[in-house]
Amino acid sequence: MSEHNEELVRDFFGTLSTGDLEALRSLLHEDGSWEVMATSVPGAGRTDGRDAVIDEFLAPVRGLFAPGDPKITVKRTFSSGDLVCAETEADGELTNGKHYHNRYAWVIEIRDGAVCHLREYMDTAYIMSVVD
Repeated sequence: MSEHNEELVRDFFGTLSTGDLEALRSLLHEDGSWEVMATSVPGAGRTDGRDAVIDEFLAPVRGLFAPGDPKITVKRTFSSGDLVCAETEADGELTNGKHYHNRYAWVIEIRDGAVCHLREYMDTAYIMSVVD
């Protein structure tokens, strides 16, 4: 089961990298949430519900980037039961012309074969230095 959950997380980030939020919607649990574990960056805080995550959180955040960016690379995953932890890197161009490269740590809960709750940790000082 853990290997299956890790593969689901890899698929989730692969789909997110394409920018196809409708395809991503099918991988996210209806009761899902995305929590940016920060206070001072765009999208900070918790967004509840699959549609709100896609439409109110991800669409505006992806709008900060050139179409098709950022690309997310999963560096490693490990899991225990329904929890998957991942280390990722994101690379891309922002709409303000600046290059973006950040590293992330994730704690992701899987439920009913879908990504359910995501907790995202990143270098927030870096984000604020490149986002206008």
